[in-house]
Amino acid sequence: MADEEVVVLGFWTSTYGTRATIALDEKGVKYEYREEDLSNKSSLLLQMNPVHKKIPVLIHNGKPVCESLIIVQYVDEVWRDKAPLLPSDPYQRARARFWADFIDKKVVFDAGKKLWSTKGEEHEAAKKEFIEILTQLEGELGDKPYFGGERFGFLDVALITFYTWFYAFETCGNFSIEAECPKLIAWAKRCMQKDSVWKTLPDHKKVYEFVIGMKKMFGME
Repeated sequence: MADEEVVVLGFWTSTYGTRATIALDEKGVKYEYREEDLSNKSSLLLQMNPVHKKIPVLIHNGKPVCESLIIVQYVDEVWRDKAPLLPSDPYQRARARFWADFIDKKVVFDAGKKLWSTKGEEHEAAKKEFIEILTQLEGELGDKPYFGGERFGFLDVALITFYTWFYAFETCGNFSIEAECPKLIAWAKRCMQKDSVWKTLPDHKKVYEFVIGMKKMFGME
C-alpha cells in the first residue's frame, strides 16, 4: 500500500482529530497531517466534509471519511495486516462501540465544557457529573491493562485523547481526577507510554492555556 495517499485534516487541541492519527500510527500507516484554521476553514475541508464542515477528515486516495469514530473503524478495516483495534467477538465489539458513543455524548463538550464555562451551583453540579462519568468508565476498565484487555484498542483510542484535557478540567474544577479515579489515571499513563499516543497528544498545559483563551474570548473570566 506504499502508493496510497492518506491525508488527515485536524486541529491541534481536537480530541477527535487525534483519534485518527493515533489509529493510523497504531497501524503503521504513513499519512500527511494538515492543521486547519477553524475560523477560516480551507476549501479542501469544505469540499471533503460539505455536510458538517468540521474536522477530522481522513482523505484516502481522494475519498473522504468523516467523524472520528467512523474514521478509526475505517482505518481498522482497511489496514487489516496490523493488529486489530476492534475486538473480534461481536458482543465485545458492540460493547466497545457503546462506550465510545458514551464518551462522545458525555465527556468533554458536555460535562467537561461546563467545568470551565460555569460558576456557582452549576459548576459544582458539573464537577459531580464529570466525576460520575469518569467513575463509570473506570468501572468498565476494571483491573484490565486496557479497555479491551491486554492490548491497546478501539475504546482506548476513543478515550485517551481526552487525557490531555484533564489538567484543564482539574484546574478549572479544583479537584483531582487521580484521587477520584486512580485506575483510570494509571491506564492513561500506561497509554501515554505508547509512541502513537505521546507523539500525537498536545502538552496538557498548552491545552489549559487554550481553554483560558476561550474563557476570555467568551467573557467567562
